[in-house]
Amino acid sequence: MTATLFTNARLIDPVTGSDALGELRIEDGRITAPGPAAHVIDCRGKCLAPGIIDIGVKVGEPGERHKESFRTAGRAAAAGGVTTIVCRPDTLPPIDSPEMLDQARARAAGSPVRVRHMSALTRGRAGTEMAEIGFLMDAGAVAFSDGTHVTRDAKILSRCLTYARSLGALVIGHPQDPSLSAGACITSGKFASLRGLPGVAPLAERMGLERDLALVEATGARYHADQITSAAALPALRRARDAGLDVTAGTSIHHLTLNVLDVADYRTFFKMTPPLRTEDDRLAVVEALATGEIDIISSMHTPQDEESKRLPFEQAAPGAVGLETLLPAAMRLVHAGHIDLPTLWRAVSLNPARRLGLEGGTLEVDAPADLVLFDPDAPFVLDRFKLQSKSKNTPFDGARMEGRVLGTWVAGTRVHGQERADA
Repeated sequence: MTATLFTNARLIDPVTGSDALGELRIEDGRITAPGPAAHVIDCRGKCLAPGIIDIGVKVGEPGERHKESFRTAGRAAAAGGVTTIVCRPDTLPPIDSPEMLDQARARAAGSPVRVRHMSALTRGRAGTEMAEIGFLMDAGAVAFSDGTHVTRDAKILSRCLTYARSLGALVIGHPQDPSLSAGACITSGKFASLRGLPGVAPLAERMGLERDLALVEATGARYHADQITSAAALPALRRARDAGLDVTAGTSIHHLTLNVLDVADYRTFFKMTPPLRTEDDRLAVVEALATGEIDIISSMHTPQDEESKRLPFEQAAPGAVGLETLLPAAMRLVHAGHIDLPTLWRAVSLNPARRLGLEGGTLEVDAPADLVLFDPDAPFVLDRFKLQSKSKNTPFDGARMEGRVLGTWVAGTRVHGQERADA
């Protein structure tokens, strides 16, 4: 493969924490030492960073291909600067066996970006019988999760964690007490009462996390909380880390940039799981991200068709697409002064790579040439019908945003953006 040299680039390096002008050379799908190149791309002072690694992406195959396919998800990812998507197992039927995982991997083979897969922790995500964790790891599963189907039986979850510990497998939990959150569709409080909607207190998140962390302490398992969204859950997370547990935490870009008031008059594109929180909770989680208590930001990409969203708020399906909006939404945090770009890139690229044992997330020599070139200040108004995703359920429709992806490379091959080069 012809060597390519990126010049006049504002290099965002999450490893060193640097943000400075420089050059980057790639060849044969890897980042190389400085040297001559037959192909030169003038970045014109725009930002060049490791490609985003997005944990927790929902793709509709199998069972809900009308909502999102691997082909459309791959195009959306490339357009959003995402070079690796890590797919959730909450499909129809769930990815809970080596055979199902092999089928999913075969369907994803034509994607323009890298695709890795989680597997269900229990069969059918039913929380009653452990999945074949060892065989699924051999088949390529990078983590195990039942997603929003929280395992109610602590004894079953303890057995899963114990077995996962023996294999070094990562378990991803959804901190939520299901008995408190059942039937709720919004965070409880004055706003929920005024709207007449059934609410759930952030206490449900804290209780779910406390239960999971107690079992992690007992079993020694590797654990990642997929979405910490409330201030009430943060002390438990701190205690677990202080105790030396192998625990990390993530949150979604929607919970970092939106709050419960955005629901306004029953806007179903703002219905999430867990529900959007108060502004105080949002700011607490943003602060936890800035200090490193929250490790990972994900899009929690959840495509839903129009029929699923055009319903009364209580009945509407939760979730939003986010592969293409992750970067510009995250730029809101940068422009507001909450975090800088290297800190952001630790959360969207370096930390996901390290937690899942993947290559990437760095601009170091010999790292994969998975890169995103973007203009952090480019303004635009989001039109959901221009998104590459098959489903268009984004809460940012019509929003003024900043941050546009100019180019995306996977293993040195450009998968998005027009070529701008000086040979």
